[in-house]
Amino acid sequence: MKHIIILGAGQVGQSLAEALSADGIDITVVDYRAEMLAELEDRFDIKTVHGFAAHPSVLEAAGAQDASMLIAVTNSDETNMVACQVASTLFNIETKIARVRARDYHETPALFAQDAMPVDMLISPEAIVTSHIQRLIEHPGSLQVLEFAEGRVSLVGVRAYYGGPLVGHELKNLQNDMPGIQTRVAAIFRKDRSIQPDGSTVIEADDEVFFVAAKKNIRAVTSELRKLEKPYKRIMVAGGGNIGERLAETLSKRYRVKVIERDSERADHLARTLPSNVLVLHGDSSDDRFLESINVEHSDVFCAVTNDDQANIFAGMLAKRWGVRKVMSLINRPSYVDLLQSGTIDVAISPQQATIGALLARVREGGTATVHALRRGAAEAIETVVNGDARTSQVVSRRIDEIDFPEGTRVGAVVRGEEVIIPHRDTVIEAGDHVILFVTDRRKVKQVQRLFQPTALFF
Repeated sequence: MKHIIILGAGQVGQSLAEALSADGIDITVVDYRAEMLAELEDRFDIKTVHGFAAHPSVLEAAGAQDASMLIAVTNSDETNMVACQVASTLFNIETKIARVRARDYHETPALFAQDAMPVDMLISPEAIVTSHIQRLIEHPGSLQVLEFAEGRVSLVGVRAYYGGPLVGHELKNLQNDMPGIQTRVAAIFRKDRSIQPDGSTVIEADDEVFFVAAKKNIRAVTSELRKLEKPYKRIMVAGGGNIGERLAETLSKRYRVKVIERDSERADHLARTLPSNVLVLHGDSSDDRFLESINVEHSDVFCAVTNDDQANIFAGMLAKRWGVRKVMSLINRPSYVDLLQSGTIDVAISPQQATIGALLARVREGGTATVHALRRGAAEAIETVVNGDARTSQVVSRRIDEIDFPEGTRVGAVVRGEEVIIPHRDTVIEAGDHVILFVTDRRKVKQVQRLFQPTALFF
């Protein structure tokens, strides 16, 4: 059995331990906070080690001599990098992954050359969250926008609204309403219950609908499920930390951006370093009078991305009350995400759920290329590359209706070279295909992995 060491029992470390232990992987979590480790041991079947993550003796106690992978996600960039160095030099661990937040490190690639810092994969939560928010802004009305096959295919989640052309009608009408546009509804969630869609399924208002389509067709499909929103122009970012700064810089290329920062020194820094077309405002985003004074109601999107969940929630609620069209709040506590999604806050963004998808794609076998956690980790969207041949694989040269997929698994798209295929039951899977799968119950993921993993024992 594969043995993986996770350094750090914070939100990302906990979420990753839960996902990997469910996959049947032998996990050891290291942290200096004994109470966090005790909580993890109570919840999951994993081992824990109390101590400082980069110390050789602690890594030895965690079983580093037998580990195939080390994932360093402590709150310290430096600890994560040093731990990877120790893991390589003393224990020869094959794969080393580090979460590194500071942009200075990312912008100095020579640090991570083969003969320098032995980190095989760098994870930047700020970059991942920024990309996630950017896609939501580019596609008004969406709850999630996920990309596969280097951007050729997108999986989009939207909430069906009263008045949408398809609401109250069967799914088979989708093709009639949009001739020539290839799309497939991969999953529907109705009052937190998963519904396996087919042609006779009737879409209801407030359904959370996930569909697969080429990027150029997202807007057309969205218009079938809800009133199409005008493109966004004015973005307000509450919080000028690492995420807020990166987000403002990225969005300034296409949108009019304002940043609210509470700390005066940080606000001065942002005013000096951000592009000249970004307006930096010194103030408290959770102060109702301040929001009124800066005319928050004229914003199309309000993104609350401070490091305080409660401040993000409160600021988002105030912005919504002032009439902002789309409100997004960065929420670290999973329980808060469950409470807020579909309420006053339009989109609750979970940094750890966005981050673990990138990690799972690297950890998993069976040709897994991309993983996106959905529905607060309860479901997953997976891109897997088909390997093997008709003799060694359970899927190669077989029609989709001949493959024994686990219950709740649906094939959304097949990418074959540059061609995007929205499959039917008679579509045949070929070696080299990139298959986009939607798994409504992540406990079934291990079965999906086994299905796509070639073996000499299969005939």
